[in-house]
Amino acid sequence: MIQALLSNIKRKDLPPVRVGFPLSNYKEVYAKLEAIGIGSATERDCYVNEIYEDYHILKLLEKVSVNVDELDYLTKRLESFDKREFAKFQGVAASHGYFDMTDLINLTFCCQEATIVQDFTDLNAIGREHYMDIHGGIAAEDLKKVDFRKIALSLLSSDTGKITPYGVIYENDMCMKQLYNGQYLLDYQYNCDAVMTIAVTNRHKPEESASVTYLDLPMEDCQIERTMLRSGIDTVGDMRIRYHYNELPIELTELLSEGENLHDLNSLCTGFQVLDDGDRQKLEAVIEMAGPATVKEAANLIAQFDLFDFAPGVLTPKDYGRYMITDSGRYEYDSELDSYYDFSKYGEERSARENGMFVPTGYVSYHGFISIEEVMAGSETERMDMKMGGI
Repeated sequence: MIQALLSNIKRKDLPPVRVGFPLSNYKEVYAKLEAIGIGSATERDCYVNEIYEDYHILKLLEKVSVNVDELDYLTKRLESFDKREFAKFQGVAASHGYFDMTDLINLTFCCQEATIVQDFTDLNAIGREHYMDIHGGIAAEDLKKVDFRKIALSLLSSDTGKITPYGVIYENDMCMKQLYNGQYLLDYQYNCDAVMTIAVTNRHKPEESASVTYLDLPMEDCQIERTMLRSGIDTVGDMRIRYHYNELPIELTELLSEGENLHDLNSLCTGFQVLDDGDRQKLEAVIEMAGPATVKEAANLIAQFDLFDFAPGVLTPKDYGRYMITDSGRYEYDSELDSYYDFSKYGEERSARENGMFVPTGYVSYHGFISIEEVMAGSETERMDMKMGGI
């Protein structure tokens, strides 16, 4: 969305760093900023030399020191705005002269209540947009009942409009609430692929405390460390976790606890996120077979997922024998000899040899050199054999 040239105002001998927002490679960006002595998790120590972007209002941040995570959050919020919403944001910000990051972030939560007029040629459109701004929308049956032209004329004849470079802004009854206090960034799920959102609070503060930080997992580990610093949490033991949103299947959700290690939880979400629908069905079978007792054990299983094979819909030894002979690709199958194959016997012998298991969704087998318990404990191994064809 934007490119910002950030520097250390106290060390003008060090070269500035150009950073793209919203951030994508956090570890790399933080390392570059740290190299010139800026990028604090809590301080506004990044001096903005220049901003390269199409959103002109953010040029107000030039020659101002900002916090890199606040700027990242602001640009994430703005990226979700449509053209008209962003015009409102720019109009209100310009009319008030906002350039403080706290004000700009709070403005993203209320600017939608304002009305902006950029084209005065269509009174019906102006009235309709103003009506929706103050009512939050309009019912289909009211579209023909409401006199939008009259509403537009009333609005334009009022003396509440403020002329800005982005249009004439009418704030209506917009209330600039201080939702963001400069420390705890509000819940905002920017990443639609997030597996879960957790609310993090300091265990030494009341459970109903408003001092809450929200994390969308998975995320880079360095972001977790910075979140702790920003929240005033010194150690993992001081952290209280509440599960705010969760897409994990029931067999993994049952492993969660409020005292969960955040890095283990992040590792689990990282592994789960990349699984497609077929792999997630396989995971259900692997979990049933291995029986992990903790989030860490489940994360370790996913990390070595290729040690397991899964045949969906294979529910009996006969099914398995038929699958291996006819569908696995390991054998030349001749349908004319079908009556001579003993599918049940072959399935029984093979599943016993593999220590496989029939579960309600299919057949799962493990093919590592070490025990499943050792895999869950974090030990790494290789497969004993090649994967079954088609699995």
